[in-house]
Amino acid sequence: MSEHYYSVNPTSERNRQTWTYVLRGHEFRFTTDNGVFSKREVDFGTRLLIETFEEPGVAGDLLDVGCGYGPIGLALARSFPNRHVHMIDINERALELAQENKQANGIDNAVIYKSDLFSEVGERRFAAVVTNPPIRAGKRVVYTIFEQSYDHLFDHGELWVVIQKKQGAPSALQKLNEWFPAVEVVAKKKGYYIIKAKKC
Repeated sequence: MSEHYYSVNPTSERNRQTWTYVLRGHEFRFTTDNGVFSKREVDFGTRLLIETFEEPGVAGDLLDVGCGYGPIGLALARSFPNRHVHMIDINERALELAQENKQANGIDNAVIYKSDLFSEVGERRFAAVVTNPPIRAGKRVVYTIFEQSYDHLFDHGELWVVIQKKQGAPSALQKLNEWFPAVEVVAKKKGYYIIKAKKC
């Protein structure tokens, strides 16, 4: 089986790159590598999710599921310095890069750790869960993220998801409506949907 960005321990040859990117009005310096998602730039869907996200009305930490090398979690940590951001992934190379990028950008309100979906999150609850889910891992994995996000949100907390129409956005909306009482598409652009699902 070929290696994917959701592999636990990528074995592809290293090819580190460092570049800068502006997210939510802040400039970031990112180092990436082979074996992680969107290594050459912050991909369009991730950018749209970052720029569309609105701070939830409920107090509490934020959670970035499948953080990769860190653009979502670090951008939100910089934008909302009074909140802590938990950043989780299963890919050890991605986590190493996320930690490096956290340090390089001087961010101190983010915590990064390995977790197979929510396995290491424990009983923590969050004001918002944000994810660009690993579509290639299959619908079962993506829908598990949706369901477990509900369980790890405070009342009135929100799940924010980016997903392409051609990669299953309509069926994802149907699935989210099975768990969440309030689901809406807050942005659509170039085939990408930004979906907000709120726990009442």
